[in-house]
Amino acid sequence: MSLSAEARSKVRGRRTTDQGLEVVLQLPRTGPLQPGERLSCEQGQWVVEVLAAPEDLLAVEASTPLALLQAAYHLGNRHLPMEIQPRRLLIPADGVLRQMLEDRGLTVVPLQQGFYPEPGAYSAVVHHGHGTGEHPGNDPS
Repeated sequence: MSLSAEARSKVRGRRTTDQGLEVVLQLPRTGPLQPGERLSCEQGQWVVEVLAAPEDLLAVEASTPLALLQAAYHLGNRHLPMEIQPRRLLIPADGVLRQMLEDRGLTVVPLQQGFYPEPGAYSAVVHHGHGTGEHPGNDPS
């Protein structure tokens, strides 16, 4: 079942699998669903694997670590979901933000891939490997 980052964070409600099967999630609130997790119905007859759906994103790159840190600061002030990688930031595609970042001298590249945003400062859930480039499709450089 391919789900966006936002849909993976909602553990209750209707979803449709990639094969068209409608399912209703009523999971304990332990944090977002993670790609690779498997869900089954109470009777155990169906098993569904969670996948990260490709999303329209912007990859933000900078010529210096300080410029990238400043970009993260400005984006964080807007309370955007953000995936932090070693040499770039990923954010949801947005034309206004793209222009702001380019005006600050940053390189902004549109792409489409799975999105793994940081869980936030108040999240009690630990995501192993998060932000380290270990997710499928991430740029580990």
